[in-house]
Amino acid sequence: MSRGARVLPGFSLSLGVTVLYLSLVVLLPLSALFLRTAELGWGRFYQVITSGWVAAAVRFTLGASIVAALVNVVVGLLIAWVLGRYTFPFSRVIDAVIDLPFALPTAVAGIALSTLYAETGLLGGALSSVGFRYPWPAWRGFADGGWWPIEWTVYDRVSLAPLGVVIAMAFVGLPFVVRTVQPVIEDLSRDVEESAATLGASRLQIFRAVVLPELAPALLTGFALALARGLGEYGSVIFISGNRPDTEIASQVIIKMIEVNETGTYADATAVAVLLLGASFALLLAINLLQRSAARAHAGRAAG
Repeated sequence: MSRGARVLPGFSLSLGVTVLYLSLVVLLPLSALFLRTAELGWGRFYQVITSGWVAAAVRFTLGASIVAALVNVVVGLLIAWVLGRYTFPFSRVIDAVIDLPFALPTAVAGIALSTLYAETGLLGGALSSVGFRYPWPAWRGFADGGWWPIEWTVYDRVSLAPLGVVIAMAFVGLPFVVRTVQPVIEDLSRDVEESAATLGASRLQIFRAVVLPELAPALLTGFALALARGLGEYGSVIFISGNRPDTEIASQVIIKMIEVNETGTYADATAVAVLLLGASFALLLAINLLQRSAARAHAGRAAG
């Protein structure tokens, strides 16, 4: 086949379709968001995003998303390692279950989790019967003259509490970590691990010095994807968080601003959306920079 005759369309047509699609699906909606926010003016925008209600919701959303993403990195690495390294009965069933949060409607996941972890639910009732309690930090500021702006609150339930929100975010974010790390684990050569073991390295040393550097970029990518998913989650969180000030996420604030006239306007809601978008972009940029740094460091060690 000659270089000019190709099965797929040429570069110009492909590039045009790509730019058109991205413009209609991504760039145009984001541009409309920023244009609507610009109607507020800088003064009103700053007033909205620094109000106590919005700031508390954004802090809680960010904190819960980070905790859920960190949990997913640890648990997702373990699941990916088991699925990628071992063959056992029903492994394909477990592998398929990992993708369930992708296909399951988020509202269904929220109802299922809230039913399971409610005080009358199967797990929620069991935890309540054994006196389960856990602390959660809350930002109180320096208004009272104290030297420490964080106050710890002890909760005795999962549903309608911060832990329930973390579980919901972890539920929807787990597949991102597993599906990012699992192919890397499957492609890892065991020869280097066996050589390190022959030289007397312990399992912990092999994991830290041989396996972890190979998995670090994939783990950072999975963390970033799970974090971004948690920041924008709404359907699975709304049912288990309830309409409570201490578990209100940023998406709930946006919905309330749109639906309830007393709490703001549509432009105010876009201001909160822009704040979330900026936070997500900044976090993803920082994690991508860390990922590149880790990849360069690993390449340097391999070359040396």
